[in-house]
Amino acid sequence: MQITPLVIPDVLLIAPVRHGDERGWFSETFRQSALDEAGFKGGVFVQDNHVRSTTRGIVRGLHFQAPPHGQAKLLRCARGAIFDVAVDIRVGSPTYGQWVGAELSADNARQLLVPEGFAHGYCTLTDECEVLYKVTGYYAPQAEGALRFDDPAIGIDWTLPREALSANARDAAAPLLADLVSPYAYEA
Repeated sequence: MQITPLVIPDVLLIAPVRHGDERGWFSETFRQSALDEAGFKGGVFVQDNHVRSTTRGIVRGLHFQAPPHGQAKLLRCARGAIFDVAVDIRVGSPTYGQWVGAELSADNARQLLVPEGFAHGYCTLTDECEVLYKVTGYYAPQAEGALRFDDPAIGIDWTLPREALSANARDAAAPLLADLVSPYAYEA
């Protein structure tokens, strides 16, 4: 498994190796010790989630959970393709308000590790997408937070034109970065 820090080095891009032959392939998609060796200190994954989206251009996010219910996320796309994004919301961070993203697909098998202190979201690039992800904290609706996916101050390039994107009412009405009272502080 190849693990590469992105421009915001706390966010990791993971490329599992596929071993194949005429029958298909095998891939190890998760190994805690590999994440530990890469410097991940976000805890133990306690819950797996599976999301299906039916059409291209669906945006889910930007979501986070506030401490003490924070979550790191390890995401992969098992069907179709998505553009996956993490936004730094750690007050005092040198990359506060900046984003990183990567295309994850069933074909490229890449994964994104999003630590606590980041808002997370993705956009479906194909019809019929399925996303699998692990989290280090249980779902806690009372701790949910969100940022607007189309906040011009963040300036995410979702790779599709704005008119092709759709979000649910909650995500479309989420606060802008300028209005966010972040529950996270940067720890060097």
